[in-house]
Amino acid sequence: MTSLRTLDLLVIVIYFAAVAFIGLWFARRQTTTEAYFVARRSVPHWAMGLSVFATIISSITFIAYPGAGFKGNWNQLVPGFMAVGVLLVAGTVLISFFRHAVGMSAYEYFEKRFGYSARAYSALAFAAGHFSKMGFVLFTITMAICGMTHWDPYRVIIGAGIVTILYTLVGGLEAVIWTEVLQGIVKIAGVIVVLGVLISIMPGGAGAAFHLANEHDKFSLGGFNFDLTTDGNFWVMVFYGGFWYLQKYAADQTLVQRYLVAKTDRDALKGVALGAALCVPAWAAFMLIGTLLWAFYQLSGETLPPALHDANGKILYDQVFPYFLSTKIPAGLAGIFMAAMFSAAMSTMSSDLNCLSAVGVEDYYRRLRPDSTDRQRLFVAKIIVAVSGAIAVGAGAFIAHKGDSALNLYYAATAIVSAGLAGMFLLAFFSRRANRQGLWIGIVTALIFTTWATLTGGKYKMVDLGLSYGWPDVMIGVIAHIIVVVVGWSASWLFPADANLNDEMTFWGWMEKRKSTYVEKNVPSVVAGQKI
Repeated sequence: MTSLRTLDLLVIVIYFAAVAFIGLWFARRQTTTEAYFVARRSVPHWAMGLSVFATIISSITFIAYPGAGFKGNWNQLVPGFMAVGVLLVAGTVLISFFRHAVGMSAYEYFEKRFGYSARAYSALAFAAGHFSKMGFVLFTITMAICGMTHWDPYRVIIGAGIVTILYTLVGGLEAVIWTEVLQGIVKIAGVIVVLGVLISIMPGGAGAAFHLANEHDKFSLGGFNFDLTTDGNFWVMVFYGGFWYLQKYAADQTLVQRYLVAKTDRDALKGVALGAALCVPAWAAFMLIGTLLWAFYQLSGETLPPALHDANGKILYDQVFPYFLSTKIPAGLAGIFMAAMFSAAMSTMSSDLNCLSAVGVEDYYRRLRPDSTDRQRLFVAKIIVAVSGAIAVGAGAFIAHKGDSALNLYYAATAIVSAGLAGMFLLAFFSRRANRQGLWIGIVTALIFTTWATLTGGKYKMVDLGLSYGWPDVMIGVIAHIIVVVVGWSASWLFPADANLNDEMTFWGWMEKRKSTYVEKNVPSVVAGQKI
C-alpha cells in the first residue's frame, strides 16, 4: 500500500483532531504549576487508570511484541506479569506513602532522606532513561507506519512529534490524561480489530493456529532452570521485570505523578490497579497477534516478500506485522489500528514530556531560583516541554537512521540508563542505618559496573578489556540495583548514623505512623473511665 486509503486516512484525521481539541480545551485551565503538573489533584480513578494503561502501552508494545511472538515464544511477556506482582506486594504502602511524602516530584523523597545531591542525581537518571524511551517510541512508529504506507520516516517522526508537543505544552497534565483516556480506548479497539481479522482469515480457523503453535512451543515462557546467565531464561525476565516495575512504582515520575492527581489514597490505588490490570491482557494480546501471524503464514503457505529480509536473508521480524496490516486489513479497520499506533507513541511521549517538565522545574529550577514566582515556573515548564520534545524527535530520527531490533535494544538501553534507582529506593526506604555517604559509595560502584558491562558485553560490545561482561543485557540494571543496596548499606556502617533522620521517611516509621493514625481515628478516647 503506497498510500492510505481514503477511509483509513479519515479515521486518522479524526483521531488527530480529537487529541488537538482536548489539548486546546484544557489550555485555558493551565494557570498554575499545580494544574500543569498534578491536574489540581482531582482526576477520577478510572481516568487515571486508563492514563496509566495508555502511558505504559507504547508503540514499542505494538510492534516489538508481535515481532517477538512471531520470531520465538512468549518469554518477553514475563516482565509484564511483574507489573501486577509488584503492585500486589508493595502498592498499598507505596502509593499512600508518596501521596503524603512528596508534593509534585518523586525525587523530593530522596532529598528528605539523603539530601539534595541524591535528589538531583535520581532526577537526572530518570530524565536520561525517558529521553532514550521517547526516541525508541518514535522509532517504532516509523517502522510500522512507513512499512504500511511507504511514507518518508522523518516526516512521520516530525509530524507526530510536533502534534504531541503542542497539546502537551498548552494543555498540561490534564490534557495528557484525558487524551490518554481516548488513546487507551483506541488502543483496545485496535487490538480487537486485528485479532478479529487474523482469526477470521486463518486457514483452518483458530483451532488449527493454536494447535500448530502449541506443537512448536510458541507459548513457552522460556527455560525454567535457574540460570541467570542465559538470555531469555524465565528467571532472568522475572528479575528484570520485578526490579523494573519496582522502579516504576517507587522511583519513576510518570507513575508517582499519577498517584498525586487522584482525589484520595484509595482512588490512587484503584487507578494504578486498573492500569496494571489492563496492561497484562494487552501485552498478552500483542504476543498472541505475533503467534497467530506466524501460524497464518505457516498454514496459508504465503511467503514473505524479499523486502522483509535483510542482506543475509533473515526475516526482519519487527516488519512482518506492518506488512500484514497493509495487505490484509480492510479499509477503515487499518485506519483504526494506525490511529492506535499513533496513540501508543503519543500517549507515552506526552506523559514523559510533562514529567520531564515537572522534574526540571521542581528538582532544578526551584533550587536555582527559590524566589521565582509560580507564573515564572509555569513559563519555564512550557519551555522544557518544547525543548525536551525537540530532543526526543531528534533522537527518534537518529535511531530511525541507524535502525535495529526494537525490543532487545529497548530493554538493554532502559536497563542501563536507569540503573540504580530502584536500589536507591530500597536502601532509603528499608534501612534506617543507610546514610548519604554510603549511598554515594553504592551509586559510584554501580556506575562503574554499568559502564564496564555496557562497554565490554552484550550485543553492543564496544571494547575488549580482557575481562568482559557475559550475562544478558537486561541483567545489567538488575545487578546495578543490587549493588546500590548491598554496597550502600555496607558502606553506611563506615560513617556515623544520620542524626537528623526523619523516621517517617522509612518503611518502619511510616507503618508506625499509619498504625497510630488508624488507632486515633477508630478507637474512642477514654478519660477517667468515660468515653469522650
